[in-house]
Amino acid sequence: MNWDVIIKWLPKLADGALLTLELVAIAVVAGLILAIPMGIARSSRNWYVRAVPYAYIFFFRGTPLLVQLFLVYYGLAQFDAVRKGMLWPYLRNPFWCAVITMTLHTAAYIAEILRGAIQAIPRGEIEAARALGMSRSQALFFIILPRAARIGLPAYSNEVILMLKASALASTITLLELTGMARTIIARTYLPVEIFFAAGLFYLAISYGLVRAFKLLERWLRVDASQGR
Repeated sequence: MNWDVIIKWLPKLADGALLTLELVAIAVVAGLILAIPMGIARSSRNWYVRAVPYAYIFFFRGTPLLVQLFLVYYGLAQFDAVRKGMLWPYLRNPFWCAVITMTLHTAAYIAEILRGAIQAIPRGEIEAARALGMSRSQALFFIILPRAARIGLPAYSNEVILMLKASALASTITLLELTGMARTIIARTYLPVEIFFAAGLFYLAISYGLVRAFKLLERWLRVDASQGR
């Protein structure tokens, strides 16, 4: 193991790690915002309300993230309307293509997490809120969503970790996040073991930090108590 090479390229790998964190942070936050209305719609009793989010979730859960990434980065550029549109400055940028794809992808999974959390809320709690005179919207914002957030937080934390690892696919569209930076360094040094080992340590460190942060958040929100444990 050539430790001198690892130490030499640590700053570059750290730059890639920062870009990875930026990608993941934007994707999981924007994905959560997009997933909330879809999760609520998926838990509706009316089939026509569930139909559109179901089709969206079925597509993004049923196709690989890599295929989705290629469709956005390479596919949209084939249309003249896209190239002449006002979004083209963003869609030709690999960073924003990765952000858009990862956001749409994770939103589908988070919506299903939210749907399951909403359906796991005891019916008596919702009926109690209605009995106290709350409207449907009041019960949704003050009872259902806060309760669902506590129930779904462990699963959401898993999704964040999965998106961290999936962000390595962004390197396939020339983005120099952690994996992309590692591949660039390997092309110069011809030392794949050392560089990928160092990149793996960065992923482990980031994962550990995220896990600890979510554990503290679960403790603060008393997730175990809300789930009856």
